[in-house]
Amino acid sequence: MRYFHRTTLSPDDVIAEADRYFGECLQAGESRNRLREFSGSIGTIAVKVEAEGGHYTLVTLRTDQVGESEADKLGKRFLTILHSRGKPGHLARGAY
Repeated sequence: MRYFHRTTLSPDDVIAEADRYFGECLQAGESRNRLREFSGSIGTIAVKVEAEGGHYTLVTLRTDQVGESEADKLGKRFLTILHSRGKPGHLARGAY
């Protein structure tokens, strides 16, 4: 599955948050400037960030699992955390 999110956080902040969030429960894999891969028994999650339009960062999150797997839920929860960090007044809802 592939998910997209646009945020006002900088690409470096998104990568640092991904390292913190996924590093707690998954093994770090490939690591390039704006790409991180994490894997474990639930599958593989890749986070890619790109500067977009000067003020925004496009986050692409990819899993190697089908929709609604544990990897997808973990990835969607990460995107919800990014949304909350980018917009502090945002109330996160959902059972991710």
